[in-house]
Amino acid sequence: MVQMARSTQQYRPRLKDDTAVIEALESTVQKHPSIGFWQCHYRLRLDGHLWNHKRVYRVYTGLQLNIRRRSKKRLPARVKQALFQPEALNQVWSLDFMSDALWDGRKYRLLNIIDDFNREILHIESDLSLPAARVIRSLELLKATRGLPQMIRVDNGPEFISYQLDAWCKRNQITLVFIQPGKPMQNGYIERLNGSVRRELLNAYVFNTLTEVRSKVSEWVEDYNLNRPHKALGYASPIVFREQQKQMTENLKS
Repeated sequence: MVQMARSTQQYRPRLKDDTAVIEALESTVQKHPSIGFWQCHYRLRLDGHLWNHKRVYRVYTGLQLNIRRRSKKRLPARVKQALFQPEALNQVWSLDFMSDALWDGRKYRLLNIIDDFNREILHIESDLSLPAARVIRSLELLKATRGLPQMIRVDNGPEFISYQLDAWCKRNQITLVFIQPGKPMQNGYIERLNGSVRRELLNAYVFNTLTEVRSKVSEWVEDYNLNRPHKALGYASPIVFREQQKQMTENLKS
């Protein structure tokens, strides 16, 4: 029988408590998701954590932080804002996208633009693709016929947060206002319009071509602006309300 020292028989390996290392690594990676191990290690040392790099790497791989991951682009913080009620035409326009499919399965998109003051649909652009350049082109067309607003309210879609739209708005002295992510009712006027478009157009008809979409959209927009009563407008249609406001303004001037 082999004789063993009592101290050897009673030995139990001491388990390392890596809680502090885990918390420090997770915090660093959350703030800087694209950096690798050595950047993490030296950042921890600059923060006063002098752990051996072998220990840090063991925890780093145990958390699978060595596996490359795609990180989402982070938006700047959006300030919560109440739905602003304009007091005149061209104070606030709202923009939003919708999407659906043709009969053959091809996806198409709609860009809806309204004047929040009288709920008038200023334009609905439709195509298979509507990048930021098409948003700007639609606004330029309206600039020639309607003028431009003081403010444009949008969500955080890629076309709206693009450099092109931001630069265009600055050139035209327009304030670009973003709603908070996941809070569509901060853009409630156009969300209400989107519901009508969905019920009365996209869900009501089967379209084979973009030409059919554009034709039906044009017909529907004309009827909406001329004949759709709105409770908030005293049950007047957008165009009737617009003309009423113009008449009131002229009467005040005379």
